[in-house]
Amino acid sequence: MKRLDWNALDGPAQAQALARPAQSRADELRRGVERIIAQVRADGDRALRELSAKYDRCAIDAIEVAAEEFDAAEAALAPALKAAIEEAAARIAAFHRESAPRAVAVDTAPGVRVERMLRPIAKVGLYVPAGSAPLPSTALMLGVPAGIAGCREVVLCSPARADGRCDEAVLYAARVTGVHRVFKLGGAQAIAAMAYGTETVPRCDKLFGPGNAWVTEAKLQVSGDPDGAAIDMPAGPSEVLVIADGRADPEFIAADLLSQAEHGPDSQVILLSSSDALLDRVAVEVERQCAALPRASIAEQALAQSRLILVSSLEQAVAVSNRYAPEHLILQVEEPRALLDGIDSAGSIFLGAWTPESVGDYCSGSNHVLPTYGYARSYSGVSVASFQKQITVQELSADGLRAIGPCTATLAEAEQLEAHRRAVTLRLAALEAKA
Repeated sequence: MKRLDWNALDGPAQAQALARPAQSRADELRRGVERIIAQVRADGDRALRELSAKYDRCAIDAIEVAAEEFDAAEAALAPALKAAIEEAAARIAAFHRESAPRAVAVDTAPGVRVERMLRPIAKVGLYVPAGSAPLPSTALMLGVPAGIAGCREVVLCSPARADGRCDEAVLYAARVTGVHRVFKLGGAQAIAAMAYGTETVPRCDKLFGPGNAWVTEAKLQVSGDPDGAAIDMPAGPSEVLVIADGRADPEFIAADLLSQAEHGPDSQVILLSSSDALLDRVAVEVERQCAALPRASIAEQALAQSRLILVSSLEQAVAVSNRYAPEHLILQVEEPRALLDGIDSAGSIFLGAWTPESVGDYCSGSNHVLPTYGYARSYSGVSVASFQKQITVQELSADGLRAIGPCTATLAEAEQLEAHRRAVTLRLAALEAKA
């Protein structure tokens, strides 16, 4: 990891210190995704089978996972793993149910009632990657809030293995969360299928979930097409930023940094501390722990674009973190809650020595589908609200219109929208005539 002193850097160097790995939207990738989407739209299921054979190297006969495949997956899983999936699902459901939006009704003036009602997005598509590692946890993080929101049709796509089957744990997690249908599809072709529909895959209104550069590009393309589908958020590589004081445990910090570095070669991890000695100890510990990881080669690539940064104080660390807007923010300081009020931008925050980021990935109850790549400045993580529409309702009595009608007419006149003004003044005149 590169070692830097924040206060020794000029403005451009500070910007470079927080620069993320470049994401590929090269012309070749963009055109390749365009071709895949066009192929799926033109040829439907036949294109899906051809593309799966080409990119996933598997021959799929039935695109949809059959009931007996769910049963076989459940039977094949170890009881301990099934219990962990159920335990995590229950905790995720508890948090998401409690934090879900509520219907609201407010009288903003006598005789003026304004309400917010909630409606589920009817058809949603969930994408669960299964490239270098299958992610049943992502099936939980997407399936649980979709179920709580009450989405009428929840479909899930996950790439098939070489044997033509989906990962057993992903299927079990999908079943536990109540996902209605699962399809053995991956990559850009899965996104295209859910956005536009095929003979087998239903067209969805909104798509959710992480993926590789092809999936991300496909989501961006279908979301920019009025005939396509909305998406949860722009996606980028996994990242974590740790703020630590001199008393933090370097072994814990190194483990947290590596837990994100092992996600992929384009992941990034950053440590901010005012303690030179701690930065030294963490550097040593990262190297020691990384050597023992099964995914060490991936983590080493991520660490090559990661930073250990010396700051002057915890207050400066918070300012730097807000500028970076991390997906995950860990506060390994003596009084982490004292820093919370200063945090403006982060996907999810982990407080204290006993809160590793991994618990948020799996089972604390919060969602792990979070804004990355600086999007935490303006986006939030997936929640029940992500699967809902919020519709406002308003109702005025005659007294209500008498009360706020003049305000409306004045503002409409200022904006030179005469029809708007008359829609109010005609009614006010009618009320006056009746009086």
